Amino acid sequence: MLLYMSTSPALQVTTPLHSVSVAGAVVREDGRVLAIRRADNGTWEPPGGVLELTEAVEDGVRREIFEETGIKVSVERLTGVYKNVTRGVVALVFRCHPEGGAEQLSDESTAVDWLTPAEVADRMGEVYAVRMLDALRDDAAPSIRTHDGRHLLDEQAAS
Repeated sequence: MLLYMSTSPALQVTTPLHSVSVAGAVVREDGRVLAIRRADNGTWEPPGGVLELTEAVEDGVRREIFEETGIKVSVERLTGVYKNVTRGVVALVFRCHPEGGAEQLSDESTAVDWLTPAEVADRMGEVYAVRMLDALRDDAAPSIRTHDGRHLLDEQAAS
């Protein structure tokens, strides 16, 4: 057994800790997107949550959407990476297509609805609306945005 001893003062490592979450912008053929009203704070958001440690990213997206809405999805593509600098959360958002199931409430949702883009902009706070609107864009490049939990901090604006 090899032991390492140092006479230098102990260094305090301040490694940033981040949480990784996943969310789905589930888009129907008519262009409406799936949203939930959260049970804990009443805000409208895309369905999603924290990625489990041993879980594949796409499996986490499918699990979170199904748990919160009852809708089964196929994952199409990554549409955005969003960092909340206040809470240390990095959110990966994926455009998804509904494959089955039926809308249902959960312990985490008090409403499940299919919203038009205009309703997304009206009902959701800025940092959640931009995730859905980014996912509706046709280009393949994911957006990368930073926010403080309420407002975008970068120069990009939701369109």
